[in-house]
Amino acid sequence: MAIDLASKKILIIEDQASMSNAIKEILRSMGAKFILIETSGVSALRAMRIKKFDIVLCDYNLLGKKNGQQVLEEARHFKLLPVNSIFIMVTGEFRMEIVLNAIENKPDDYLIKPFSLKQLSSRIEKCQARKDYMASIENEIDSGNLYQAIHHCKRLLVQSDDKKMRLQISKKYAELSIMVGDLNMAKDIYQDLQHERELPWVKLGLGTVDFYLGYYNQAINVFQELIEQYPMMLEAYDWLVKAHESMGNDVHATSSLNSAVTLSPNSILRQRKLALLAEKIEHLTTATKAYTAAINLGKNSIHGSSSDYSGLANVYVKSNSLDEALRVVNTINQQFRDDPEANLRAALVETEIHQIQGNKMLALQAYERIVNLNKQFSKQISRETRLESAKTFHLNGNSEVCDDILNDLIKTNIDDKIFIKNIVTMCDAIIGKDHAQVLIKQIKKELVDLNNKGVSLFEEGDSKEALVFFEKALAIMPNNHTIILNIVQILLHDLKSSNSDPRTSMIAQSYINKAVQLGIPHNKISVIQTALNDISTSA
Repeated sequence: MAIDLASKKILIIEDQASMSNAIKEILRSMGAKFILIETSGVSALRAMRIKKFDIVLCDYNLLGKKNGQQVLEEARHFKLLPVNSIFIMVTGEFRMEIVLNAIENKPDDYLIKPFSLKQLSSRIEKCQARKDYMASIENEIDSGNLYQAIHHCKRLLVQSDDKKMRLQISKKYAELSIMVGDLNMAKDIYQDLQHERELPWVKLGLGTVDFYLGYYNQAINVFQELIEQYPMMLEAYDWLVKAHESMGNDVHATSSLNSAVTLSPNSILRQRKLALLAEKIEHLTTATKAYTAAINLGKNSIHGSSSDYSGLANVYVKSNSLDEALRVVNTINQQFRDDPEANLRAALVETEIHQIQGNKMLALQAYERIVNLNKQFSKQISRETRLESAKTFHLNGNSEVCDDILNDLIKTNIDDKIFIKNIVTMCDAIIGKDHAQVLIKQIKKELVDLNNKGVSLFEEGDSKEALVFFEKALAIMPNNHTIILNIVQILLHDLKSSNSDPRTSMIAQSYINKAVQLGIPHNKISVIQTALNDISTSA
């Protein structure tokens, strides 16, 4: 059944007038009435901020600053595309690296120019049918309600007799199960699908489950087999890199990622990851090349970051190319003048450079900038940069500020095992053995004392005061698993005793969503999610 475009708002992003007019005429013949044409990525994003479009047809190669991939990335980042909108990438490019890069950003579809009315109509109809069918799931995902999205997957699987749609729902169900940590369910879904037919994404899913279960060797074998069968499957390379990293095989991880970058060099996130891995194993030439690529790609990308510049400057320092390092630092200060984190990164590198060169006055000036930036903007700075600044404070004799930063980082990230390990590694290497462990032990004791006090208030029947207490504790330790779970339990108690209040239910759901994002185990979250659903249903 042909789709009715009369009510659809359509955006064409195309810099060639002849092509945009041809596409416009095709859409007109399909009944479209509202069509806007933009000739650049920047103007298209401006239009998307003003109006919500139902269909976007975007050329990959655009004149000006942004290409189609970068338009899609930015539109998604700022949620400029409604959940049910259709984004189709259009290109006349046949180069493998361009095709791979366009596809891996997962537009709703991909069209090669020139195309006919029948081709465009067919793609839009298929996309719209899929969007309509998956709408209940995608709306919940967009709101962060992953367990409700899983509920809709189950419902639709029971109702649907469409094989293609059932496959899409099963895929989403498995992905959501992984996201909430229900690995056994994800494995069951993928295994059932594998019995029906051989699909590369099913095999990738099984490898992903193995990875999260900690079966790294098994996962590596799966990803390597996939790459042998499907050499262009970039997701398999990315997961292979993660598995090698988890095994401590940074050399293999770097090699695998280098292969992926060779196939598709225009992914800024992959170039950045390669730079970090290569720097870690002292492959400084590879790191320099990857950081430089990330900087160039980042000039027009929402994912551009001053960290690529400071990373490159650090590599130059390690290579003893101090003049090049200073040149990059100057670039950071010029291009990111109003960015406190960028300024702090630049000052950290600059302090080290001048100290190596023996320029005590310049080193002191750079260090004073670190002190001032830390005083003014410490809470706005990323945890990685703050950890680096703690190291610099210690090396410059300011152990008190160093410990203040470390204490705050540990409190905020106490349940993040990987980051806590990074803190321990830095402290062991720079400050002294067991320094971090002493701080961690103190903070864990504080947490136990806080938790005991809050639980005591609750058990004494003062749930309101207990909730206020835990909310204050969460302000100090914003990502703490125990505090978040305790808050939800109190809210559930209040809901049961007050015959359900919609506002309280929404607050409880928001905390559950945060728990999912933080990776709190599924067996802990599923119980409270079920309890909340039961309360809402019985209300």
